[in-house]
Amino acid sequence: MKKLLLLTLTSLILTVGCGGEKEDAKTTESAGNATIIAEGPLPLPEGSNAEANGHNEEGISHYKEGHYDVALKHFQQAAAEDSSLGEVHYNEAISLDKLGKHGEATEHFKMAQEKANGNKSILESKILLSHVQ
Repeated sequence: MKKLLLLTLTSLILTVGCGGEKEDAKTTESAGNATIIAEGPLPLPEGSNAEANGHNEEGISHYKEGHYDVALKHFQQAAAEDSSLGEVHYNEAISLDKLGKHGEATEHFKMAQEKANGNKSILESKILLSHVQ
């Protein structure tokens, strides 16, 4: 009887302990002892240049699929249409970061910060702050 109880308890513990929780939609990346929630691309502000917005939306779509090189090209095209927007520089920066081009990413994060126009998603971005500080 004791063996059956022990076996049942062991099975229960293994089942509950190995249930595997699904990770939130936002992924996490470890940076030393800190955990950073990966931040995604931003939409352009309401009323932005239509061409820039179209390229930005296409870039967001590719970024979400993990096609960072293709996303970067679209974000660069959006910036060519309107480089005054902090969001396009931010989106370029996170794509460059994903591609391991951290020096270039830092430059675009700085431009995004300068042109944020009060956008807290940019100004309080942990990935941006980790690059520019």
